[in-house]
Amino acid sequence: MSTPSSLLPSMPRRATFALITLPVLAAATIGGWLLWSGGSTPGSAPLTLKVTVGDIEDTVSAVGTLQPREYVDVGTQVSGQLQRITVDFGAKVEKGQQLAQIDPTVYQAKVSADEAQLQSLKAQLADKQAQKMLAEQQLKRQKDLLASKATSQDAHDIADANLKIAAAQIAMIEAQIQQTESTLNGDRANLNYTKIYAPMSGTVVNITAKQGQTLNANQQAPIILRIADLDPMTVWTQVSEADVPRLKIGMQAYFTTLGQPDRKRFGKLRQILPTPEVVNNVVLYSSLFEVENPEGDLLPQMSAQVFFIVGAARQVPLVPVTALRPGRGPAPDGKKMYRVRVAENGGIVERTIEVGVMNRVSAEVRSGLKPGDEVVISDAGAPAAKPASKPAGTRMPRL
Repeated sequence: MSTPSSLLPSMPRRATFALITLPVLAAATIGGWLLWSGGSTPGSAPLTLKVTVGDIEDTVSAVGTLQPREYVDVGTQVSGQLQRITVDFGAKVEKGQQLAQIDPTVYQAKVSADEAQLQSLKAQLADKQAQKMLAEQQLKRQKDLLASKATSQDAHDIADANLKIAAAQIAMIEAQIQQTESTLNGDRANLNYTKIYAPMSGTVVNITAKQGQTLNANQQAPIILRIADLDPMTVWTQVSEADVPRLKIGMQAYFTTLGQPDRKRFGKLRQILPTPEVVNNVVLYSSLFEVENPEGDLLPQMSAQVFFIVGAARQVPLVPVTALRPGRGPAPDGKKMYRVRVAENGGIVERTIEVGVMNRVSAEVRSGLKPGDEVVISDAGAPAAKPASKPAGTRMPRL
């Protein structure tokens, strides 16, 4: 019930002051307590998580593609029409197996002409050899007659010259025969090149030429198809310049594919190429490792999500990284020391722990904590504060 205004002048002035100021003082006192307690509501507690046991990896991630480690582009060394291709995509081929046929008509004609020329030269050689034998006999007869002075010196000299001419003609024809044989060997080789054979065993992974196409090998050898050995495969990854210092030759790596995201395939880092590639102002270095492919389910150009394992630990105590605070002072022997707050006996205590393998989520605990310990990860709910006593020097007015 409201107080009649006629009664106010008769009330004591002290009581009137108390009625006005008491709500203000009460609000100020409560506000001061809230500020002192960090704005938390009475009875709230810090956010904690238990130390668990599990596996942890510190990895460098990258995106890569699969390529055959060994492959060869099969081309043609002669020009002509591609009469036929004897294999198809995905075919398994053996070294020395015929893959294609170039029209051999022109090259066969050259070989036939060379062989005919060679036969003609050999016939000429036989003729000149016979003439040489006759010249030798005539010279011998002239020598005998000259000794008995039954012939002239001039006749003797003519016989000697005829022998030398026959010998020279034989030498010339033998040179022509050698040249023709060389030409024949080259033309035979070109004829053989019209049949294209597999230089290695593997799988036909690409065919770039078409049957009936005319190929010109005068300036550059046209590529007909590619043969690749699909076991093992090479994983080509691109690692940013910031992560390259963490990579070490021989370190373990694994990857997954889009088609088999749950299957990990392992290998070891073989090579980091020294020449980078710049993509959108990001410097990337190609890093390569091999993986076995006995089932043949890994194919060229497949995408791979790659992880290079910098460190790993199995079945060890794990603490969230959000619970870690920098340690005080230098760490002994290069150990990684951190501080954590632990919920213990109804309160919060601080401990110094040693951690090992660490990633963005968790850290391996090597000492200082055990599984089941509860560590503080957030102050969002601060420890329940004791009720604040009245501020010093403040007197509550009496009614």
